[in-house]
Amino acid sequence: MFRRSFLKAAAGAVAAPFLKSATNPPNIIFIYADDLGYGDLGCYGSSLKTPNLDALAKEGALFRQFYSASPVCSPSRAALLTGRYPVRTGVPNVLQPSDTTGLDETETTMAQMLKGAGYRTAIYGKWHLGSQPKYLPNTRGFDEFYGLPYSNDQAPSVLMRQGQVIETPVQLETLTQRLTLGAVGFIRRNQANPFFLYMAHTAPHQPLTPSAAFRGKSGMGLYGDTLLELDASVGTLMSELKELGLEQNTLVMFSSDNGPWFQGSPGRLRGRKGDTFEGGMREPFIARLPGVIPAGLEVKAMASTLDILPTVANLTGAALPSGKLDGVDILPLLSGRAEKVVRDPFLYFNGYDLQAIRVGQWKLHISRANTPAYTPEPKVGYMNLKLTNPELYNVDRDPEEAVDLANENPEVVASMQGMIKSLMPSLPGTVQAFWQATMGRPVLPNSSGSWPVPLQ
Repeated sequence: MFRRSFLKAAAGAVAAPFLKSATNPPNIIFIYADDLGYGDLGCYGSSLKTPNLDALAKEGALFRQFYSASPVCSPSRAALLTGRYPVRTGVPNVLQPSDTTGLDETETTMAQMLKGAGYRTAIYGKWHLGSQPKYLPNTRGFDEFYGLPYSNDQAPSVLMRQGQVIETPVQLETLTQRLTLGAVGFIRRNQANPFFLYMAHTAPHQPLTPSAAFRGKSGMGLYGDTLLELDASVGTLMSELKELGLEQNTLVMFSSDNGPWFQGSPGRLRGRKGDTFEGGMREPFIARLPGVIPAGLEVKAMASTLDILPTVANLTGAALPSGKLDGVDILPLLSGRAEKVVRDPFLYFNGYDLQAIRVGQWKLHISRANTPAYTPEPKVGYMNLKLTNPELYNVDRDPEEAVDLANENPEVVASMQGMIKSLMPSLPGTVQAFWQATMGRPVLPNSSGSWPVPLQ
């Protein structure tokens, strides 16, 4: 029965008028792909088949300049759930199964925020914010957890329910279907209550393991098959919302944690996963909420995953966390009432290293790693190299970051360098130390390989 409903779900849904009220707060669904590229969806120009996501974009808003807060997995997820740069949350780098750290216990997640507003909460899929018991989702505001504690290519391979291992190794070929079935069950059980569903897919992260029902169906190889199955999962959720009469009162959002890894496409953008070039951090973002978000809206203003928590707080009436937020409320963009919102400069971090800054149309690169995430590390190890000559790009006109305009705009470069200096005192001490210690010098891993340290 599930397979039939899963394959049937390509039709999408038809929007109808929506009336928001204080007594009827919207349900929240955030669907997060893993390693999906900016150029991988049909609605973003790809030849890959994504009919349900394309329909979602037609019925809501599509963003052209939406960013993850990191070019790799764990930090990007920390930023999404807290509205804060990952360097503030204790998760600046990718967590390994053997790590004993995780998302700082002082952080307030979106699930905790929404629970305070009476929401039921669940994560189905990949967590990757700490695998020790005290860091797992059920301690961070999620009523339900079914999925993986870290990436699908990390060992030991385990599937968890409520923090308990229920399968090892994980049967990855059926994982997308099982996650979708679990999410459908959560929606059904909570249809009478406001709910928050964090649908954190492991697809299309390596290894590519589409189920038998989708293998060979896309005509575009395993990557196309995997993406087709992910898209069908989105269609299944939308069909379930429609069947239960919830589609008019549910904010559905879709994005990806970082740029593409071995396969997938960043479109015209430069760089991939692990890079602070646009291809590593600019992601698809689609949002649908009838009556609030106009159908067919295209948003050209910049936004990021940091903005999701404050936007959801405004929409639901939930109380914001007390700590400093780095995101802003983008409801004016989503509703079409504004073409841009006021925000602080956007910072591009790779670990603790600040590598670029974005202000309006301008993006200034000040340093760069010597190795991206998808290639073997050189024998000398990871090095963050300060650029002798910072590079300036107009990413509104030149999203490919092909034409360095630093020489033609020295006043812009100087102004943005000044902004970095003025922002440094507001950032964690570790960021400040790395910035000071590596001015003009590379950094290498320490003896344990866990964190880069200044090269003596």
